[in-house]
Amino acid sequence: MRFADIPGNEEVKRVLAQSVQRQHVAHAQLFRGAEGSAALALALAYAAYLNCEERSLQDADSCGHCASCQKIDKLIHPDLNFILPVTTTKAVPKDAVSSKFAGEWRQFVLENPYQGLNDWMQHIGADNKQGSISKEESLQLLRLVSLTAFEARYKTVVIWLPELMHPAAANAVLKLLEEPPPATVFLLVSNAPEQLLPTIISRVQPMVVRPLSEAVLTAYLRDQRHLPEVKAHQVAQLAEGNLGAALAAATASEQDHDYLTFFMDWMRQCYGYKVDKLLSKSDEFQKLGRENQKELLHYSLGVLRKVLLFGLDAQLVPHLAANEQQFVTGFSKFVTPRNADPLTRELNDAHYHIERNANPRMIFVDTSLRVAELLRQA
Repeated sequence: MRFADIPGNEEVKRVLAQSVQRQHVAHAQLFRGAEGSAALALALAYAAYLNCEERSLQDADSCGHCASCQKIDKLIHPDLNFILPVTTTKAVPKDAVSSKFAGEWRQFVLENPYQGLNDWMQHIGADNKQGSISKEESLQLLRLVSLTAFEARYKTVVIWLPELMHPAAANAVLKLLEEPPPATVFLLVSNAPEQLLPTIISRVQPMVVRPLSEAVLTAYLRDQRHLPEVKAHQVAQLAEGNLGAALAAATASEQDHDYLTFFMDWMRQCYGYKVDKLLSKSDEFQKLGRENQKELLHYSLGVLRKVLLFGLDAQLVPHLAANEQQFVTGFSKFVTPRNADPLTRELNDAHYHIERNANPRMIFVDTSLRVAELLRQA
């Protein structure tokens, strides 16, 4: 992965390159960006740049052809290590730690480094289980960093989604950040850094990875993903700077779940107070699996926001997809400033309880009945 392969984020790239050129490499860095951002890709490009064997002090990117770069590009460098949220699966029925998913992780990242947690859980066959960085991982991590680098200048440890660390793992990471091993660089890649321990935040150098501009995203989709200009522009508008969302939208026909149709049917059944159909819908919701349930609720919040803004002023939502236009226009009559906040709260609460392993069918029915009452208050 080269810096040049990643669209946008030029200021972050410049700061990262200068830290190496000036030999001011921080032992711990936090790449903070929304899910679907270039945070992980930038961390990998930085790891390659750190250990590039043919880089001069003037080069602003790794060479891409030395032995180190080629191994890092394939994610097989012995000094490039990953700590990831995982869970037990059919292939790994017990003692789930990151090292047991190394092959799956390589395939996942090399296919698309802009994917999120739900994509990863589906990739490893987690069904409805949630991923986490377990306390057992802390022992693996301590053993890992006790070893000296095999062949690189720096041993790099990429911790993906550290906000999902068990408290024991978080404390182990904190101890390592307080007393860092020599020639070891920790690269934390987080979607929700506010959930990290304040003491961890205080010991890392932050790198803020921002959403891409519409022009940059359009150019990337056109030139690198070979989308027609018109489609690239439309996808970039809808993605609102989120590269992962843009890539998912560009291949929407390959997706397994149609969240928009589910949400539209759900809201119509809520408004009509069709309890029998809501009960049937709850069975459909339960079959999605926990990570997809969370993703559906997150998606629903996004559509709800569009509906409210459209009702206030249609110009606030100028780029609706064709399959959203009719629904958003009609549903905007029933989502107003009077009930928008409690509706949002109900969906957020449902997401919270699903995340904490509550019974999904019960949560769905309860949320549906509450939403039905709120829609009648418009």
